[in-house]
Amino acid sequence: MLESSFKLPGQTAFYKGKVRDVYTIEDRLMVMVVSDRISAFDVVLPRPIPFKGQVLNQVAAIMLEATKDIVPNWVKSSPLPNVTIGLKCETFPVEMVVRGNLTGHAWRTYKSGERVLCGVTMPEGLKENDFFPSPIITPTTKAHEGHDEDISRDEIIAQGLVSKEDYEQLEKYTLALFERGKEMAAKRGLILVDTKYEFGKIGDTIYVIDEIHTPDSSRYFYAEGYEENQKNGAQQKQLSKEFVREWLMANGFQGKDGQQVPEMTDEFVTSVSERYIELFENITGQKFVKEEVAAADAESRIIAALKSL
Repeated sequence: MLESSFKLPGQTAFYKGKVRDVYTIEDRLMVMVVSDRISAFDVVLPRPIPFKGQVLNQVAAIMLEATKDIVPNWVKSSPLPNVTIGLKCETFPVEMVVRGNLTGHAWRTYKSGERVLCGVTMPEGLKENDFFPSPIITPTTKAHEGHDEDISRDEIIAQGLVSKEDYEQLEKYTLALFERGKEMAAKRGLILVDTKYEFGKIGDTIYVIDEIHTPDSSRYFYAEGYEENQKNGAQQKQLSKEFVREWLMANGFQGKDGQQVPEMTDEFVTSVSERYIELFENITGQKFVKEEVAAADAESRIIAALKSL
């Protein structure tokens, strides 16, 4: 599914994100359609990836179910392989990025000589992909368009983006979710390297929303060979959508002005789809079952699910 155009009963708003179509129902519920669109460097690429939406939605469903004892989540129903219906929350305008290893943006910052990221001081003497002594939280502002921006805990509270009380609770939830994610990954022979969480609120209750621990929102390493690779200064074998970014960079695209997205051949699109399915099976330990649903049938199943809520 590249995009949706449903007409749902009680629909009060519609938002099209980079990869998700979100319908608001009576300002109480949200229908999130996870499309097969794929983005990198904050750019939506021109061709969809078959079954990508199903992969992301089903990984998120499994992970949210496995963490609901830590923090309530927004999910009420998943009537289709790529659709989730859940509570409409007042979204906190920050994303809680948590990092267990010196990788990606954190490593680029560290390599430049900086030792402070989002107000957090990183220790001296680390190599790329080393574990931090304990996970660090490096929040970002949540941008609807363009790039999210780094921000510190103190700035978030000082600017009134999140109250001190709520932010302290978000930190506790973030670290607890990350610890559970690491435990689940370890059982699959993986290391959960970094990830991000989004939260919302209804009344006094905080909920984790959107997706968690998916290959789009997280980075995983294979545990086997990790120590040896670190010792030898070799790159770690990753389980994430980083391979898509690497392909784009190798073909001269990093989302900068004037750059053109390279041609996505049928072979490349198929290979990306196969990688996403591999990611699903490695992360969850479950066999991926491809499901194709016609648009008309999809709409009727969503409407039936809404009537039951």
